[in-house]
Amino acid sequence: MERGSGALIPEHELVVDVHAHLFPAGLTDVSGRAGDVRWPILVTGAEAGRIMCGETVFRRVRPPLWDLTSRLAELDAAGVDVQVVSPVPVTLTYWADPRQAADFTSAMNDGLARDVAASGGRLVGLGAVPLQDVGLAIDELTRVRTQLGLHGVEIGTVIAGRELDDPELRPFFETAQSLGAVLFVHPMDGGTGTVRREGQPYNFGLGMLTDTAIAATALVFGGVLDEFPDLRVVLAHGCGTFPWAYPRLRLGASLTDNGDLARFDELVRKLWVDALVFDPAHLGLLVHRFGGGHVMVGTDHPFVPGQLTAAPDLVRTAAAERFVADDVARAILGTNAVDFLALTSAPAGPGDGHGASTGSTPWRTRTS
Repeated sequence: MERGSGALIPEHELVVDVHAHLFPAGLTDVSGRAGDVRWPILVTGAEAGRIMCGETVFRRVRPPLWDLTSRLAELDAAGVDVQVVSPVPVTLTYWADPRQAADFTSAMNDGLARDVAASGGRLVGLGAVPLQDVGLAIDELTRVRTQLGLHGVEIGTVIAGRELDDPELRPFFETAQSLGAVLFVHPMDGGTGTVRREGQPYNFGLGMLTDTAIAATALVFGGVLDEFPDLRVVLAHGCGTFPWAYPRLRLGASLTDNGDLARFDELVRKLWVDALVFDPAHLGLLVHRFGGGHVMVGTDHPFVPGQLTAAPDLVRTAAAERFVADDVARAILGTNAVDFLALTSAPAGPGDGHGASTGSTPWRTRTS
């Protein structure tokens, strides 16, 4: 693959982070009413918090996860102009009773939408849907898009045991396409159960990436993107192991069904991915596989330490080391996300001293 010119891009170009998580404060604990200790609840303190599932601490968390002031301060310090926030994956309760999951998800989406609205244009929101019941999921997706002002939803890599090319999910994808909704595909359960070894580094380092690759394979080879060519899908963590495995997947498909190899290539380049791959050399493969216009910054903020600054710096380093061209790096940092999300009316950047509290212009969805 060709490398770029290596010219250093300016230290502050537009930076849009498409992979970050938010847990709205104040969600009601439904575990007692619903009779299942798996329901997540956020317990907050002045300096730290905990996501609890029943009496079990699922994860210890920092205030930017739920506190808008803390989050915006960190965005300012890192030079991130706009951040796309989506639910914490543990809140995708596909295991639950569909109606209870719908109520929980609706309340979460309401809280997320309130924080996005209060951010003065610095946050763009993705909600969630109770996808174990496709009808309820379609209802909530429609509400997310038409009433809450969110741009789409986060979905898991596998839905209550169903892969993403399951025919029962087709009406949901059809609705997402018709609404112009963004779908952010995120691995489930921290990669647990995807590979034959459990624990770390296996789950984080291999399980999550394999989980994401299986989801991408279902979308490309399972007919979803063929049937819904205008679907807007972004996959987390650089699409996992899929960019590396794709040539072998492509060959395997030809061995079994004499598939149209050129068509598979076209479908792969319909996918969008974040650039959270921790190595500038890997960025070149993402650009080669998906196209320079389909790669965007992702940080997993506020979970992965240091990535709010390290992820954009990785893109700059990739340009400096000639793994990607300077103009491609600039697009990855921000303008690709603007195109993907169909946004207009960019707010002033943090370097100009205009954050949410100073009345920056909100992002809007383009209508044409």
